[in-house]
Amino acid sequence: MAKDYYEILGVAKDASQDDIKKAFRKLAHQHHPDKKHGDEAKFKEINEAYGTLSDPEKRRRYDQFGTGPNGAGGAQGFGGFDFNDFQFGGNGFEDIFSDLFGGGGGFSAGARGPKAGMDIETDIEISFDEMVSGVRKTIRIRKPITCAACQGTGGEPGSKEETCPTCGGSGRVTKTVRSFLGTFSQTAVCPKCSGKGKWYAKECTACKGAGKTVGEEEISFDIPQGIENGQTISLAGKGAAGGHGMPSGDLFVTVHVKPHKSFERRGDNIFSSVDISFAQAALGDTISVETVHGPVRMKIPAGTQPGEVFRIKGKGLRNFRGWGSGDHLVTVKVAVPKKLSSEERSLIERLGKAGKR
Repeated sequence: MAKDYYEILGVAKDASQDDIKKAFRKLAHQHHPDKKHGDEAKFKEINEAYGTLSDPEKRRRYDQFGTGPNGAGGAQGFGGFDFNDFQFGGNGFEDIFSDLFGGGGGFSAGARGPKAGMDIETDIEISFDEMVSGVRKTIRIRKPITCAACQGTGGEPGSKEETCPTCGGSGRVTKTVRSFLGTFSQTAVCPKCSGKGKWYAKECTACKGAGKTVGEEEISFDIPQGIENGQTISLAGKGAAGGHGMPSGDLFVTVHVKPHKSFERRGDNIFSSVDISFAQAALGDTISVETVHGPVRMKIPAGTQPGEVFRIKGKGLRNFRGWGSGDHLVTVKVAVPKKLSSEERSLIERLGKAGKR
């Protein structure tokens, strides 16, 4: 039976290309072999399904012939699969029936040679105060890195780069494929030089010719002030190294901000509360209020009611995109003492009697 690529990606058969891409990215991140609970077999299956459904023409043929004789349907890959070279948004495995159903010339496996490195996602937690002021952080990431011995070339240092003898420098090889549907030509990326057209007579002993190894890299970056909880920072070129000197992918760092014991953030505004006495509420006063920028003197007008909110202009957060600053809003709470001295009780009783006149 043919594989149901729609079921593999968890999408409906009438799903849009955007829905297919979103489903693929979610599943690929979930099952990537580099992750703690990754599943390489499932990862390959997801990539295979996406390789067909992401291409409108391949998808059309799959929908038409996907349950054809002997379960012939979808994209079947040729050659090995290196999950370290995986790129989100790529075309996945190629369709061996492209020549038969495409109405064109010989089958082509595409011009894919060495690929740029994959993107990496990670998380970091910062304090509320660090969010307010901005902070520089350093993290260590274990990932594919450029081979230090060969500088990513894949050749043993001192070894001369030569024209690939397998493809004659074209980066592609053609072979005849026989199937139950007939015989046709398949053009694919040269397996010896990975499509570069060049190779080294002696491959690097440190990376086995891959141009990269797995290691740790220390990365420092700035987190801007006012960043929102859950916001992601993109660090270009800090992802996994590409094969054979190709560019590295990007690193995406999602920032999580710890809650503050006194302040609450809502957009660019900061909210807090302050306790005042009954006398201060009734007679008025000037008090000190803590803000994210330090203490500020705030006037309490006479006759202030419990729960009244006062706004301190410009003492909130500086906008992440540079659009000014928010405000600090203070809710007044009138503190009622649980124990009274005899003098305090007498004064309050007299005030109560005066209020009844």
